[in-house]
Amino acid sequence: MEFFRIKKDIPFMRHALVFNVISLLTFLAAVFFLATKGLHLSVEFTGGTLIEVKYEQSADLEKIRGALGKNGFSDFSVQNFGSSQDVMIRLPLRDAQDSAKQGERVMAALAGEAPGAALQRVEYVGPQVGKELAENGAMALLVVIVGIMIYLASRFEWRFSVAAIIANLHDVIIILGFFAAFQWEFSLSVLAAVLAVLGYSVNESVVVFDRVRETFKKVRGLSTPEVLDHAITSTISRTIITHGSTQVMVLSMLIFGGETLYYFSLALTIGICFGIYSSVLVASPLVMWMGVSREQFIKAKKVAAEGVTDDGACV
Repeated sequence: MEFFRIKKDIPFMRHALVFNVISLLTFLAAVFFLATKGLHLSVEFTGGTLIEVKYEQSADLEKIRGALGKNGFSDFSVQNFGSSQDVMIRLPLRDAQDSAKQGERVMAALAGEAPGAALQRVEYVGPQVGKELAENGAMALLVVIVGIMIYLASRFEWRFSVAAIIANLHDVIIILGFFAAFQWEFSLSVLAAVLAVLGYSVNESVVVFDRVRETFKKVRGLSTPEVLDHAITSTISRTIITHGSTQVMVLSMLIFGGETLYYFSLALTIGICFGIYSSVLVASPLVMWMGVSREQFIKAKKVAAEGVTDDGACV
């Protein structure tokens, strides 16, 4: 499906060095912030107190957040749990207070600003549980990356596989770098967004590389940069349709989804933008610089022992 078709190929590869220098600088900045600031982990990873309250009517999450903020709470998380009447409040670990006292403070704060809450349960999540959750999350990310590597290695010639793997890791590091630089809260939902971006980015790389391989086989007389330019240009319409429709949905979550979906949709927005950039302007130049050529996709005719080629012609 195409909304439009560009007749003249856009010379992306002419500016490949500039694009990759920008990408390298962004990548190094992301690594720097990860190394110096680190991620601002949420309660799920660091441990803390979970408080569940229930309202008779739909809970006003903004009022609840305002009540907690006015009463000195910080780095908390408020979201619906199961239904619009049930609310889960997560508070970070505090050495000076136990979970019961924090529960009492929360209920007192809600009684003044967001009345009608009934306490359902108060649970303490220790740092050991959070540590195990962080390790499991890191393992999930590693398994996905390894799985993508295996898939790409079996699907494409090694130059394409290496380029796609570098582009995908580039996207993940940059997302994490943004969260480290601005100290946005890194929660389980953000981890889920990072995993989604990995799959999303590799899909774009596969589409572009499939078109590159197809162009090498069907079109003669084009240099490698021209083949890459043609492949990228011919997939632009598909890219705009796919990523545009996805981004509209993600932006709606970012704007109207509230605090619960904010960082999840923010991570997806960053990932989608850099996923397009890396697939087109990082992976493709890497393939070109690693020496991909038409000869690698055209099988040479085998010469039989009698001096006759496979198509019956004498030599």
